[in-house]
Amino acid sequence: MGVADQTMGDVAFPGLEDRLLVIYDGRCGFCNRSVRWFLRRDAFDRLRFAPSESPAVEALLWRHGLSAVAPNTLIVVKHAGKSCEKVLVRSAGVLEMLFSLPEPWSGLAISLRIIPRVARDSGYRLVAALRNRLAGRYASCPIPTAEERQRFLG
Repeated sequence: MGVADQTMGDVAFPGLEDRLLVIYDGRCGFCNRSVRWFLRRDAFDRLRFAPSESPAVEALLWRHGLSAVAPNTLIVVKHAGKSCEKVLVRSAGVLEMLFSLPEPWSGLAISLRIIPRVARDSGYRLVAALRNRLAGRYASCPIPTAEERQRFLG
């Protein structure tokens, strides 16, 4: 395996290295807009994205018992060593993504951590329940632009 490859169990995600892997519902309009928002602000190139519908993501989700919730939540996978991975869902995942961005977003993530996770996740679940009404749903996962393509895996 090359230096640019990281393995998450049986699934290889080339180009991940020390970046966060963000798994999202690729057909969700709200999720896609959120991914675009993060892409525009990711000045440190710390985020990589993969739609939950991707076959490459399926084994990772099953291994962590998340296949049933994958379409209903954002999942962030953080590496904690060569073969160890930490999975963050809901508000914890969003905060980790914000923390990886430059100021003022990383500062906002630190500030939001004072809110109890139960309260943050309740707000997350409310938005998740309304997301299709807020932004609709795509018939298929949108194709990233040529310059964005290198930031999408799976």
